[in-house]
Amino acid sequence: MLTGLSDNDIINSVLAGDREVYARIVERYQSYVFTLVLRFTRSREDAEELSQDIFVKAYRALGSFKGQSKFSTWLYTIVNTTCITFLRKKRLEMKSLDDENVFATADNIDSGVSANQVEAKSRTTMVTQAIAKLSPDDAEVLTLFYKAEQSLEEIARILAIETNTAKVRLHRARTRLKNVMETHFAEEVRDLR
Repeated sequence: MLTGLSDNDIINSVLAGDREVYARIVERYQSYVFTLVLRFTRSREDAEELSQDIFVKAYRALGSFKGQSKFSTWLYTIVNTTCITFLRKKRLEMKSLDDENVFATADNIDSGVSANQVEAKSRTTMVTQAIAKLSPDDAEVLTLFYKAEQSLEEIARILAIETNTAKVRLHRARTRLKNVMETHFAEEVRDLR
């Protein structure tokens, strides 16, 4: 049984010819990958499609994984490159309020949520919008640290920089995020205090 196998054990099994065991890697990381991709695309359909593409790319490139970092760090690199390529190719789509689907989607939103859930989602949305106003470098380091839960050492490896540089970038990105929050969401920030 493969229950207690590490990522490296599973990868070695796949490379040795047991291709079916790759499903274990997909199970372990599908939520991680989907969350990261959704952060880039903001579209559930695109995120689902890209997530599948990422696992196919990872499978094909599995032989290049050297095990010098965590598998999740290596996988993040594939997520990042795939998403950036996708965003470069895709034009931003604007939704017209004249489009009946916009109102149909709004009508289908579940109204049976608690005030706490709405408030938490509102805070998350506000932070996501604030991060979107930052430079891509700032947004990337904040996403890696907070959403992908990567350590400073892992961020440094992913971005091919020194650990101290990653620490400085994270600090500066936090400062800029705070400024954006206070500038664009001043009233909401006051309400949180």
